[in-house]
Amino acid sequence: MPDFIQANTNGRLHSAREASLAPLNRGYLYGDAIYEVWRTYHGVVFAWEEHWQRLERSAAALYMALSLTPAQLVDEIKRTVAAFHRQIGRRDMDVYVRLQITRGSGPIGLDIALADRPEYVLLVQRNPSWPEAKTRDGLYLSLATEVHRNPADSLNPAWKTGNYLNNILGLREARARGADEAVMTNHAGEITEAAVSNIGFVQGGEVVTPPLSAGILGGVTRHLVLAEIAGRVGLKARETTVRPADFGRLEECFLMSTTRDISPVARIDGTPFRVASDSITARLKAAFADFARAYATAHPELKI
Repeated sequence: MPDFIQANTNGRLHSAREASLAPLNRGYLYGDAIYEVWRTYHGVVFAWEEHWQRLERSAAALYMALSLTPAQLVDEIKRTVAAFHRQIGRRDMDVYVRLQITRGSGPIGLDIALADRPEYVLLVQRNPSWPEAKTRDGLYLSLATEVHRNPADSLNPAWKTGNYLNNILGLREARARGADEAVMTNHAGEITEAAVSNIGFVQGGEVVTPPLSAGILGGVTRHLVLAEIAGRVGLKARETTVRPADFGRLEECFLMSTTRDISPVARIDGTPFRVASDSITARLKAAFADFARAYATAHPELKI
C-alpha cells in the first residue's frame, strides 16, 4: 500500500481516511492551527530540535498551548511510524511526519476563549520526492503575479499555521502555466520564496537567498545551508534582496525544503539556470546528504 497514510489523533491510531475530529474543530472552521513537518534519513528523524523549536515559536505567536512535551511527541511519532510500517509491510523507505495542532473545539465563534483544549493529529506517509528526471534536469518555476506573499505584519509567513490559501493560490497560478512550483514576491516586488519551499541562488560563486525580513518561512534546510552546508564545500553564503530583474545575473537556482532537501531549478519562466553534475547546487546537495547521514549516526535515540 504505497499511498497509505497512517494517522494518530490524540493518541488513537487509525487510517488517515477515517474522520477523527469534530466539525466544530477550530482548525477546520478557521485554520486556527499550527503544524510542523519532519522527515527521516536512514530511519532517523532529522533535525528534531530545530523543528521542535520552530513549532514552539509558531505556538507562541498564536497564543496556543502545546499539548505534548518533546519526549511525548517522540514516543507518539515512533508509535505512528511503527503502525505505518505494519500496514505497508516494509521499513526500507524514508517517511514524512506531519504534526498538526489545533486550538480545539467549542461553540462557533472567533474568540479563542471558546476553545476547549488543544488537539493534535500526526500523519505518516512515504516521504515525497521529485521524479528522477526533475532532480536530474531541474524544475520549472513561474513567477506568481496574481497574488503576493502575505505581509509579515498581517499573517507572518514565518509561522507555520493552518492558513495556506496564499500559498495555494500562488501555486495554482504557476501550475496553470505548466510549472512545477511558484516563485512569490512581497508587496515591495522582492523575491520571497516558493509556495512550499525556500529559494536560493548562486551568484559569482556565492550562495545567496532572500532575507527573513522579505517575509518568508525560516526553513530548517535553508538555515542548515547558510550555517553549515555551504561552508563544508568551501562556499560563502549570505542573505540578500533579490528581485525578478536580477534573475538574468544569477547563475544557478535551487529550492530548499525538509522533504526534498536541495532541488535544482532549470528555469524561472524564460530565464534559464545552470543544472549540471558539477554545479554548485549539486555540490550542496551532496554535502547535505553527507550531513544527514552523519546526523543519523549521531542520533540513535531518534531512530524509528
